[in-house]
Amino acid sequence: MTVRPDTFRSPERVEDAALLTGRAQFVDDLPEPGNCLHLAILRAGEAHAKITLDIAAAQALPGVVAVLTGADVAALTKPLMVGVRLPMECWPIAQDRVRYVGEPVALVVARTRYIAEDALALIDVVYEKLPAVVAPRDALAGETVLHESVGSNLVSDRSYRYGDPEAAFEEAAHRVEISVAYPRNAVTPIECYGLIAAYDPFEEAYDVTANFQGPFSIHSVISRALKVPGNRLRLRTPPSSGGSYGVKQGIFPYIVLASVAARVAGAPVKWVEDRLEHLTASVSATNRETTLAAAVDAEGRVTALDWDQLEDVGAYIRAPEPATLYRMHGNMCGAYDIQNLSIRNRVVVTNKTPTGLVRGFGGPQVYFALERLMRKIAETLGLDPLDVIERNLIPAEAFPYRTASGALYDSGDYQKALEIGRTDARLAELLERRDAARAEGRLYGVGYAVAVEPSVSNMGYVSTVLTKEERAKSGPKNGAQATATVALDPLGSVSVHVASAPQGQGHRTVLAGVVGEVLGLPAEAVQVRTDLDTGKDAWSIASGNYSSRFAAAVAGTGKLAATRMRDRLAAIAAPMLGVTPEEVQFEGGMVTAEGAKPIPFARLAATSHWAPGTVPEGAEQALRETVYWTPPQLEAPDEADRVNSSLCHGFIFDFCGVEIDKLTGALRIDRYVTVHDCGRILHQGMVDGQIRGGYANAIGAALYEEYAYDAGGAFLTGTFADYLVPTATEVPAPEIHHLETPSPFTPLGAKGVGEGNCMSTPACLANAASDALGAEILTLPMTPARLRAHFAEEEPAAPEGVKPAAAPGGRGLTGSGEVEISAPRQTVWDTLLDPETLERIVPGCHGVKKVTDTHFRADVTLGVGPVKGRYTVDVKLTDLVEPESATLSGGARGALGSGEGAGRVVLEETPEGGTRMRYDYEAQVGGKVAAVGGRMLDGAAKVVIGQFFRALAAQTGGGTAKSGLLDRLMFWRRS
Repeated sequence: MTVRPDTFRSPERVEDAALLTGRAQFVDDLPEPGNCLHLAILRAGEAHAKITLDIAAAQALPGVVAVLTGADVAALTKPLMVGVRLPMECWPIAQDRVRYVGEPVALVVARTRYIAEDALALIDVVYEKLPAVVAPRDALAGETVLHESVGSNLVSDRSYRYGDPEAAFEEAAHRVEISVAYPRNAVTPIECYGLIAAYDPFEEAYDVTANFQGPFSIHSVISRALKVPGNRLRLRTPPSSGGSYGVKQGIFPYIVLASVAARVAGAPVKWVEDRLEHLTASVSATNRETTLAAAVDAEGRVTALDWDQLEDVGAYIRAPEPATLYRMHGNMCGAYDIQNLSIRNRVVVTNKTPTGLVRGFGGPQVYFALERLMRKIAETLGLDPLDVIERNLIPAEAFPYRTASGALYDSGDYQKALEIGRTDARLAELLERRDAARAEGRLYGVGYAVAVEPSVSNMGYVSTVLTKEERAKSGPKNGAQATATVALDPLGSVSVHVASAPQGQGHRTVLAGVVGEVLGLPAEAVQVRTDLDTGKDAWSIASGNYSSRFAAAVAGTGKLAATRMRDRLAAIAAPMLGVTPEEVQFEGGMVTAEGAKPIPFARLAATSHWAPGTVPEGAEQALRETVYWTPPQLEAPDEADRVNSSLCHGFIFDFCGVEIDKLTGALRIDRYVTVHDCGRILHQGMVDGQIRGGYANAIGAALYEEYAYDAGGAFLTGTFADYLVPTATEVPAPEIHHLETPSPFTPLGAKGVGEGNCMSTPACLANAASDALGAEILTLPMTPARLRAHFAEEEPAAPEGVKPAAAPGGRGLTGSGEVEISAPRQTVWDTLLDPETLERIVPGCHGVKKVTDTHFRADVTLGVGPVKGRYTVDVKLTDLVEPESATLSGGARGALGSGEGAGRVVLEETPEGGTRMRYDYEAQVGGKVAAVGGRMLDGAAKVVIGQFFRALAAQTGGGTAKSGLLDRLMFWRRS
């Protein structure tokens, strides 16, 4: 166990002063070019439909410079590359068909963002609805095919076999199997996507600044889509980025769109994504259905695993997918010593947002299945769950350890981590607490999980999806290049640049310490730059900030560059000190040797600038040193489909105690312990911060967060009112313990640590809930309703008058209410049928046209939360009994959504000669409006109904809207 000096373990972060005082420069803070225009994107309101567009009104709006459709973009670009060999066209904007809610259908470039947004509302989109496919199993059935050129929704089906799993299952005493479903979820950085794109017609080149995080292999995808060579696409990142957690890789389709918009408009274009856009249409993690079986001997030893994974990547296989499914390919046995393995991987497309990088990237899906299975093995055999885990762990003496599917685990002592949990973390006390709680009749459980955390991805792992013949044709892909440059200026100051794109992790602090330590300088003497410019900086396709590669690869390469610079300086200093280069020492800002007069570092470092002729013969000038480093252990997949998918492999042992409320079903985390081995710790505070961040993300995935779609593909969780993200109140502090087994494969001995708890914590909490309830937990999130269903009676029937949700195809709204009006029934009836009067009382109405005596068409503008748009509303009246009752039915459509519904209105005379109006309705809404969430829609419905009836009462002579106003007349509004 290696321990670093305390003085280096947690120095103050140099980034924090600017971040905490609001002076950091994010993409929206960067100066805009003087002639910069602004981009807004019209997005699909339906999950699956053929579309036609009328953009004439938007083009005519003053201030609009350009309106682009899919055809305009296609004329200047190529489809985005697809990760498997299929005839699928993956455009960044819909052509003649939309395949998910939120898919771009038109672009508006205008003088201001406000004008651009107003122009979106003037674009008329006609949707010819098609059946939507939402569930992965339905996609397999193939009744509706998303891509006719492919001919199937099953876009990849590969099977793998390692060892002899068939024999292992035949000989096993037990076969234990579990089927789980991991839902769609994401992460929600404070800053959404943002970019500024420009086009130079003379160079035929694009220049884009975007908060893209990498990997920069996507640079090739973008340049090919824009039909320019790589040297005609300059991609830059801003100095600061407000979080990412993987998702900012997904900005690249918008880089293509904004670049084309800039080319057509003849000026730079800026676009900043809003939160509703981000939740609806950026990227999410894949939802996956997994059936996992284990061959188990009588003592609980697992001898084989059989995986069947069904992956849903959304509407398109957008790069780098299907990487989520293959990032963990070498790690499918987790921390366990299992050499017989079979895997079937199937990938389907559905009418949902395309998936991409999300913190954990494939790990949460794998470990939720694997660690739930290990607990089920213990339950089936009547063994202690921790004993089953321990007897299957890879022994410490086996490292470096080759897994069945090809990963090379670099170092570890998993048994030591469990020992730390039992002793330092006081596991026995938690078990005693559980026993005491159960004696009181409380639902209390303890859960365990172990996970191997991969980091520094092999750039060739995704090619495992191809057959060996396909890989032979395309050529080998492997490695993980990292780059770092150390430079000396004429005053002898040290600067460092790395090809990374941090989003708040503290890279500058760590690099300054690493380079300073090599050169004998204090960290504050080293200036670090981490923004990236492909036009002038050293970079490779592996550049960027992802797969927890910074400490292991990027910082390690910084050390290598500093070491080479130190060796050059030592060769120059040796004659001055009268010693050999090997005897030269760098310490305390001085360069010295035993018995020699020290030389100030700055003076020596400036030599190659001011007196290059004094550099000794055979020594190299010491001006700049750039190092490219890739580990030899990351080889291309072999002919047996074995692949070392990542370079480093940390280890996590988690255990926790949870209590489930018997009344509500809510889960409370009583205590959470996590033991980490991330190799050599470079900065204790930041490592603990990364652990806490991953843990917080995992609590969201385990208990709160889920991207929800209805059966018709409508997106239902487009705001934080319905997509529930845990706050500090919901995240109890974890207890963190450390073990260090340095990696022999990295320059600093460090491993990644940013994603591990995203992988381990959901499974650990689910195991604890299973222990508390004595029930199988097979899906996430563990909402109170889902947990309560395991032990409570069924929900009571709906109260009288409350109707079921609307049919699939949108967010359902139902309601009823009444209002008393002093005017007689006939007056109210005539008012409801008079277009001029309706124009005055319908909220947001621009005009009402009487098509026939019983058919009205209104033009209205309405807003729900962050969504405001203009809609055409058609209302038809049937079953008329004048002046007593009528049925109103119809629909609405606009740029931001659509809806349809029906309502019954009854007019009753009151004893005072007035009118009591009763109404009820059923409605459903789709598109962007549905995404704002049920809470906001219900609240907006109350407001709109209240406005309508107050105006009606005033128009007909006064009256009172009663408290039963629960909702709204769908007819005028439904967006």
